[in-house]
Amino acid sequence: MSEFEAHAPVEAPPSEDTAPIGPPAFAPWNDPDQKPLIQFRNVTKRFGDFTAIDKLTIDIYAKEFFALLGPSGCGKTTLMRMLAGFETPTEGDILLDGKNIVPVPPNKRPVNMMFQSYALFPHLTVAQNIAFGLERSNMPKDKVAARVDEMLKLVQLQKFGGRKPHQISGGQRQRVALARSLAKAPKLLLLDEPLGALDKKLRGETQFELMEIQEKTGTTFVIVTHDQEEAMTVASRIAVMDHGRMVQVDTPDRIYELPNSVYVADFIGDVNLIEGNAASHHKDGKVEIHWAEGAPPIVGTPMVPVANGTRCTFGIRPEKVHITKKLPEGKANIVRGKIVDIAYLGNISTYHVALPTGEIIKAQASNNRRIERRRFTWDDEVWLWWSETAGVVLTG
Repeated sequence: MSEFEAHAPVEAPPSEDTAPIGPPAFAPWNDPDQKPLIQFRNVTKRFGDFTAIDKLTIDIYAKEFFALLGPSGCGKTTLMRMLAGFETPTEGDILLDGKNIVPVPPNKRPVNMMFQSYALFPHLTVAQNIAFGLERSNMPKDKVAARVDEMLKLVQLQKFGGRKPHQISGGQRQRVALARSLAKAPKLLLLDEPLGALDKKLRGETQFELMEIQEKTGTTFVIVTHDQEEAMTVASRIAVMDHGRMVQVDTPDRIYELPNSVYVADFIGDVNLIEGNAASHHKDGKVEIHWAEGAPPIVGTPMVPVANGTRCTFGIRPEKVHITKKLPEGKANIVRGKIVDIAYLGNISTYHVALPTGEIIKAQASNNRRIERRRFTWDDEVWLWWSETAGVVLTG
């Protein structure tokens, strides 16, 4: 038997691979009757000969938690600074509640911004920091104290109002900055890498606190981050950016499961990418990819129609690749290889399996047994398989 011997696929019962991805309960972008809160219309921003934002058009809706995600230099911070009023578009319009805010100065916009450094006044108490903007607004003085108390309660810092910033933890300072930003009830809150200064565990806890506060206040949040996990956790929608363009704008689950390009698939999470040529098409829309001489074709789901002979890339997440020591019977997409590396991550292990073609395929398995009872180790000969619906075929 060849190491790449093909086995006829059989119909499997519905699984997590075949379950449809339904729209979330909150999805105003799918409702044609909903009016956007923010509208970018053909916005371009140039710095000399460099184009930071390139003819961008996007709608963001009220009560959204919208994430701008991408590597350094992709344009996400420039986009946020234009919303705040710190930068002016070279071309195009930015509308907030239907009004063009491009000529409106930052202090006149119903927009607030929370910076990564928090920018708290060290000589003022927590309560005084929250009250700072309120005292310089039109709010009656007798209502300022009540609003400060409301904000302290919102961020669960009622007992810390009299302390100075250096007398509280980093996570608590982050909440003070958030309370101060929300105190004047802006229509839009911009968050620039707000959790970057926190350690990993506290950052994870604070992500859920941010989501809870956003839901309680109903304020529209736009967050800039390069942390994929953070964006996937907090956002209602994510805009993956590259060189001043939004490559894909969608819900976190669709960004992860149905990327529209190799760039998005590779940027979000971990993925196996195998190049090949499209060949036979199945009646159900799936396509076969011929990728190595002597190897059986890979069957996957194309994101767009693919003509025969088209050069394309098959992408599959490691958690969707099954690993076993025995030849799996009646499964699709079976390959054989040797474990050359193992990444132990506590709850899961990632196995790097070298195929005879030289490709390295990553497969993940949960560590639900004690370490001495685990099934796989270095240099083990193993079989890998995945269902016909587990991976996607990408042409871009």
